[in-house]
Amino acid sequence: EPNAPFPLEVPHLRMHERDFVLVPMAELSPQWRHPVRHATVAELLNALDVAAKDSEQPPRPVQVIPAAGGLHGRQDGAVWVRGERTLVMGILNVTPDSFSDGGDYLLAEAASAAAQAMLEAGADIIDVGGESTRPGAPEVPIDEEIGRVVPIIRAIRERRPNATISVDTRKAAVAREAVAAGADWINDVSGGSFDPAMLPIAAELMAPVVLMHMKGTPETMNSLAVYDALIEELGDSLAACRDTAEASGVPKWNVALDPGIGFAKTMEHNLAVLRHCGDLVTRLQPSPLLIGASRKRFLGAILGEEDPKRRVFGNAACTAAAVAGGADFVRVHEAREMAQVCAVSDRIFRSDVSKL
Repeated sequence: EPNAPFPLEVPHLRMHERDFVLVPMAELSPQWRHPVRHATVAELLNALDVAAKDSEQPPRPVQVIPAAGGLHGRQDGAVWVRGERTLVMGILNVTPDSFSDGGDYLLAEAASAAAQAMLEAGADIIDVGGESTRPGAPEVPIDEEIGRVVPIIRAIRERRPNATISVDTRKAAVAREAVAAGADWINDVSGGSFDPAMLPIAAELMAPVVLMHMKGTPETMNSLAVYDALIEELGDSLAACRDTAEASGVPKWNVALDPGIGFAKTMEHNLAVLRHCGDLVTRLQPSPLLIGASRKRFLGAILGEEDPKRRVFGNAACTAAAVAGGADFVRVHEAREMAQVCAVSDRIFRSDVSKL
């Protein structure tokens, strides 16, 4: 109101001096032009950065990634600072038919012990899945999938109250029950498209969600691996998934994206995703990027190795490539080995050489 004691001025006359205003605006609309200063938000932020280099001002705000705790009574929860290091998501398939470890962890005790081992070996997140999404895999009924994942998630939560747990599912009903049992994140290989209730559930629960690129379903995706411009199409598709999630009420900071290596992609497509990982990171800012290449068929073809469990060095190469490209997470089977690859790769590719 004009006559109010402290009238609101939009835009604020000194917004160009405030990084806590410019940083989020640059993420949302970097080309918006200030009506008085006649510069874009991106230009204003860059000018502020230049001015700050020779000053003693505090560092710019950092982006954080929600971890465990917020959904389970610890309202502050836990966070990771984005970019400090690559986070490791350990795979825990509680299925009889997953392509590399089906049947290994069907019992809650064995699955909980495996999760405990991965966490102690360096995993930051445990991703529990009750439905195989290998090429040609049939859909699992909702009740059966719930019966597979909920006891495992509950057992992990009881043993590790502070662990970050993700549920790997395409179904909203499974996600709801999994979060009630102790899961923190939702990892949806369909990008939120399989079940129209998934994104509203993620919004309601305030659960961070990973949205992956895939064409069709696991039963049909191999026949749909056709692209005119792979990286551009992946970027556009994932950005559209994020927009849909935001429109459903999921905050942008609760969305991570996954280009879907091995899903509706040929060997050359998979290699191109790894080769151009940095381009995807740039295109999809400010969303964190997850890369999941562990034990996949294209590695077996390159290595001449039919046994997925013997593709460890291929997994290591993909993990190093993901770190070099700036990925925020790697989703892996071998937590200890890949945590070591990440530790060394982070020192190579994330260290600030200007301080040497």
